[in-house]
Amino acid sequence: MELKLKRPLVFFDLETTGVNVASDRIVEVSFLKVMPSGEETVYTKKINPEIPIPAESSFFHGIYDEDVKHAPNFKAIAVELASFIADGDLAGYNSNKFDVPMLMEEFLRAGVDFSLEGRAFVDVQNIFHQMEQRTLKAAYKFYCDENLENAHTAEADVRATYEVLKAQLTKYEGVPFEDKHGVVSHPVVNDVEALHAFTNLSKPVDFAGRLVYNADGLETINFGKHKGKPIVEVFEQEPSYYAWMQNGDFPLYTKKVLENIWKRYKKEKNEQKTKVAVAHSAEDKKLAKKEFNKQNEEAPQRISLDMLKGLQDKFKK
Repeated sequence: MELKLKRPLVFFDLETTGVNVASDRIVEVSFLKVMPSGEETVYTKKINPEIPIPAESSFFHGIYDEDVKHAPNFKAIAVELASFIADGDLAGYNSNKFDVPMLMEEFLRAGVDFSLEGRAFVDVQNIFHQMEQRTLKAAYKFYCDENLENAHTAEADVRATYEVLKAQLTKYEGVPFEDKHGVVSHPVVNDVEALHAFTNLSKPVDFAGRLVYNADGLETINFGKHKGKPIVEVFEQEPSYYAWMQNGDFPLYTKKVLENIWKRYKKEKNEQKTKVAVAHSAEDKKLAKKEFNKQNEEAPQRISLDMLKGLQDKFKK
């Protein structure tokens, strides 16, 4: 089944030095851009992470320090990569939890303003795990009935992810899904917006999962002592918490999102103070005018020059 797209859908996979979004780096990127017309374009590059690649990571994806020592760093290709993605929606395998936040971290380090606003995010793993619950290699065998060759190389994985999604759309067309609340729907449909909704059930604010939306759509803390509390409520109770997170070992994108929430919170607080001050000023003016009128009514009538002349004429001898 071919995808029905309103705009480009960009499948991508990253190979990295490790799984810590805040401290690890990308060593290879592969992006498969699928146009609404069905045209496909691939962008694959090895990246010099500028830090040593741990042996266990190299063993996993097969990329060693020697393989990337002459490769460009991420900053050198960041603008080109952002241009390749352009306004496309993003899709991947476990991309919402790892690849998207890792990609944003590298863009921020490179000083490239790549925005996630207005994009749809399709995490093929989430469809798989919710409908079948297995791995990319197993998913490829299960849905495509083929063995995945060269697993854990970026281009092979991203191509497999694309093929798995198309097979999922065919397999689950019209298949009901019952969520944990007992609500039955048919979520796996050939529509990126619907797949975005189905594969983003945790509703992350920052994609790293430190900040999430609650059932009421409020941005909340998702870890530590304030877990489950609206972020604005935490700002009210403990303003220093914002500074603690900004200085802590959190992903740059998490900090950027938190900064935007903080600025919005401070702006709303200032606007509220201004409204209160204006209201008080208006009330003060009203009370002052009332008091002035009262004093004028109670004050004895002042003697004018005409009155004084009249009195002089009346009593002059």
